[in-house]
Amino acid sequence: MPVGLSVASVSCSSHHTQMKNIKQTPDNDSYRQLPGVDNLLRQSPELIKRWGHEQVSAAVRGELDRLRQALQKGEVVDTKTDAIKALLQDKLVKANEPSLRPVLNLTGTVLHTNLGRACLPPEAVEAVVAAASFPSNLEFDLASGKRGDRESHIEALVCELTGAEAATAVNNNAAAVLLVLNTLALSREVPVSRGELVEIGGSFRIPEVMQRSGCTLVEVGATNRTHLKDYRAAINSNTALLMKVHTSNYRIEGFTTAVAEAELAALAHEHKLPLVIDLGSGNLVDFSALGLPHEPTVADAIESGADLVTFSGDKLLGGPQAGIIAGRRELIEQIKKNPLKRALRLDKMTLAALEAVLRLYRNPDALVQNIPGLRLLTRSVEALSEQAVRLLGPLQNALPQAYTVKLAEGFSQIGSGAMPEETISTVCLHIKPTIENDASLRRLAQAFRELPLPVLGRVNNGVLIFDLRCLENDKALLNQLPQLGVALS
Repeated sequence: MPVGLSVASVSCSSHHTQMKNIKQTPDNDSYRQLPGVDNLLRQSPELIKRWGHEQVSAAVRGELDRLRQALQKGEVVDTKTDAIKALLQDKLVKANEPSLRPVLNLTGTVLHTNLGRACLPPEAVEAVVAAASFPSNLEFDLASGKRGDRESHIEALVCELTGAEAATAVNNNAAAVLLVLNTLALSREVPVSRGELVEIGGSFRIPEVMQRSGCTLVEVGATNRTHLKDYRAAINSNTALLMKVHTSNYRIEGFTTAVAEAELAALAHEHKLPLVIDLGSGNLVDFSALGLPHEPTVADAIESGADLVTFSGDKLLGGPQAGIIAGRRELIEQIKKNPLKRALRLDKMTLAALEAVLRLYRNPDALVQNIPGLRLLTRSVEALSEQAVRLLGPLQNALPQAYTVKLAEGFSQIGSGAMPEETISTVCLHIKPTIENDASLRRLAQAFRELPLPVLGRVNNGVLIFDLRCLENDKALLNQLPQLGVALS
């Protein structure tokens, strides 16, 4: 024993250590107070009725294990059955929430690929519900009583709106390009301008899609300049078709040259080859007449001499995800006979939504109001300014004093690879910490994402920006602002 250390002090220290260990270790009574698995299950018939015995049993065991570990750590635990059932209720509700949820898109990108692109009009939603809820004449001809063609529900509409002779549809535009090339150019060559070898969403590139289709890409011209003579020089006995890709997701400016569609069509037909135009996002109306940047239409491509045009059913058109192929009847018939067509075909709900959206295009005067994407793109700056004034005060009041809110002008993007260089004037709310702090700004953005209806903006240069172009209903934001404090805490 060290000099000067008494036996009494050693005993006192030892006793203190023992008391500390006893305090940290729960007594057997604490464990006994926890209800057993069977007991909890017997007292939870409403949970079992809603979520099933197997799922509730697993949740009960998991929660009891968690409570035992908490007791082991010396934490205060409510072991009453009602308290545990309340915890189970919350956990089961959260575990069974749908993963795919609605959000408020205040990012400034109207047709946001990560947020589902175009929203469907009510007519399309009703058509989807009906198709999903009841048997339908999907592939049944009611007039003859015989088997029908599922694409008969949309083909005539596509032809009416584009001027094409025939049409078919698959699950997206990349699939449409793949199917066209696999049908018409398998083991043969397809010349494409180097300036049109685009990369689309998800890092899929036109050359890779062409490779998978079984054809051989022949690059012609230069990145910035391609002439008709370049295509002419590439044509040989193994050429299957000529292809032009609309570069909707990027633009080359400066010293550039591109071959007009009508000229390329004339060259293709001179050599008895079809011309295929991939319009990408594609649209059916004159955007410039709506006060929006010009974008070529499918009807323009058909009129220019294209034998086939591929384009998306969502994006600018405003329907469900689909890839539409429109053009000459004999080529469409060949495409429909390709075995890949069945693998890529549309389901009944997508067909129902697409038909409903196409029917709306028959009334051009009401189109802006009927198609949500077009309605959002054409909202006036004046209307957005009035909305910003209404929201400014309530938003500032809902935020901690560490943040300030102000109105600011800005620019929205159309999105989904459509007209990336073109922007639309908009009005935004800028939220900024009074003391510059990236961590607090990220936490605020996260708190908005944690609201019952998540609110998504964008963070740029130390500011959380809410672009109001896609917010048509003020209450969708205002009604949940009181819960923001809970999310922040």
